[in-house]
Amino acid sequence: MKLFSPITINGMTLKNRIVMSPMCMYSCADQSGKVQDWHKVHYPARAVGQVGLIIVEASAVTEQGRISPQDLGIWSDEHVAGLKELVGLVQGQGSKIAIQLAHAGRKAVLDSPIIAPSAIPFNDSSKTPEAMSLEQVKATQQSFIQAARRAQEAGFDAMELHGAHGYLINEFLSPLANHRTDIYGGDRDNRYRFLGEIIDGIRAFWKGPLFVRISANEYHPEGNQIDDFIYFAEQMKAQGIDLIDCSSGSVVPTRIDAYPGYQVPLAHAIKTSTGIATGAVGLITAPEQAEEIISNGRADLILLGRELLRDPYWPRTAAKQLGAELAAPKQYQRGW
Repeated sequence: MKLFSPITINGMTLKNRIVMSPMCMYSCADQSGKVQDWHKVHYPARAVGQVGLIIVEASAVTEQGRISPQDLGIWSDEHVAGLKELVGLVQGQGSKIAIQLAHAGRKAVLDSPIIAPSAIPFNDSSKTPEAMSLEQVKATQQSFIQAARRAQEAGFDAMELHGAHGYLINEFLSPLANHRTDIYGGDRDNRYRFLGEIIDGIRAFWKGPLFVRISANEYHPEGNQIDDFIYFAEQMKAQGIDLIDCSSGSVVPTRIDAYPGYQVPLAHAIKTSTGIATGAVGLITAPEQAEEIISNGRADLILLGRELLRDPYWPRTAAKQLGAELAAPKQYQRGW
């Protein structure tokens, strides 16, 4: 079964194509951004379940960039020790581990002021953000780069930049949220500049796997279209991005007609048009569905979200259903 075949991405070999999608846990009750006991149970449990790669939830690169006050953080050196422990727990169970580096931009739900490319609120009930000055743009880019240095120090196998779901990088990319008139706004090259400079800054020292999550459909006639995302993907590939994680939506309020595998065509289009590896995500729940996507070359990895919340041992469930061999942890062999 292709779903259970290994794959090597920039020196990182995954034992299968099953990936835990980054999902916010909102579990830092003390608002410190530090790893909590919950994280130390939640993520290693999926490693025991034989998930090939676990991507830790959106981790804020600045305190101001949290989606909520309870978000995990990587804005301070004080976060490194907890993250390093978490990395060891997951790797100790035979899985690889990545972290998603994020800034919420105008979608931050905080008491403090929030920032975005332009002073445009997400919706009628959202706070209006401050339009970022050039100094704030540069400082925020450096926050991403320094967060990547901390991730490297913590020992993560890979990193992912969160450029989807209407958060800050996505806001810069989209003409729906970016109305700037300087070098970070206007045409798509300028709108890409914020992300491109972050990638260059990280690639100056991080040679391991680097992914980007994008919203490859903005569901709006005036937003970016698939041709724009293919263009962005070509730029990312040239800069050394190894894989594009293809999600969609949430840059502006809109209704999405979601159905099983509804985002897979986006991953397929980007993969076939650019040759870059892609991850498929979104209402992928059935083992046969996941196997079809990989076997037909529509994506290289399968990212599971809620399905892995329901079943931490989904790889075992899938292997049993597909008739594939899946090694058990030694401690569980008698019941596997």
